[in-house]
Amino acid sequence: MTTLALGPSWLDPDYLIGTFGLIGVLVIVFAESGLLIGFFLPGDSLLFTTGLLVTSGTLKTPLWLVCLLIVLAAIVGDQVGYLFGRKVGPALFKRPDSKLFKQENVEKAHEFFEKYGPKSLVLARFVPVVRTFTPIIAGVSRMNYRSFITYNIIGGTLWGAGVTLLGAALGKIEFVHKNIEMILIAIVVLSVLPIVIEFLRARSKSKKAAAQQPGVDDGLVGPGTAMTDGHAPGTPPGAPGTPGGAPGSGG
Repeated sequence: MTTLALGPSWLDPDYLIGTFGLIGVLVIVFAESGLLIGFFLPGDSLLFTTGLLVTSGTLKTPLWLVCLLIVLAAIVGDQVGYLFGRKVGPALFKRPDSKLFKQENVEKAHEFFEKYGPKSLVLARFVPVVRTFTPIIAGVSRMNYRSFITYNIIGGTLWGAGVTLLGAALGKIEFVHKNIEMILIAIVVLSVLPIVIEFLRARSKSKKAAAQQPGVDDGLVGPGTAMTDGHAPGTPPGAPGTPGGAPGSGG
């Protein structure tokens, strides 16, 4: 197995699997499915790579068992996210931003959930970041538990087993098998790309927000500023001696 020197090692599926094995895969799948801190983990590419490495013989665990354990980790992860959402409730929407928590991500998942309803638990599995927060939003919204379990199982199975089996199937293709290192490099790049794009987009948004901060009100007149409305600076309208003011005494 090769170690790919592309970006942080925790974004390199090959490194993660080589270092932590199947246990590491299961922990990451669980964290990405239901823990707020798991949104940045490379779930899709990790499952795909796991399938590739099972086919190549690098991982010795039978493919059916790998798929079963990954599906269980995904389902349990979403379950934890749902229970967390029910417990924290709407207070989640008032939680301040931090390095590992952004209200923007919560809002994305909330919009996704509002748009697709229960089906979002299946669809969100294939959308990075959103899949981490959707079960939590389902809990906050107090989605019917039986309905949640049903869609959670469907989504966890399609994603966990589906992506892993796809990697295993492609691993049997001679071209893929002979160029597995290049395939893994491509997977790492594709894993990092959405994170980089999201970072740049958020940075651009912050700069635009800072540029749109209101400046000094044009209507405020400071000392030494010329009159713009016919009144001397600091003199209220209607004061004696000003246009429209009361006539002065005498005469």
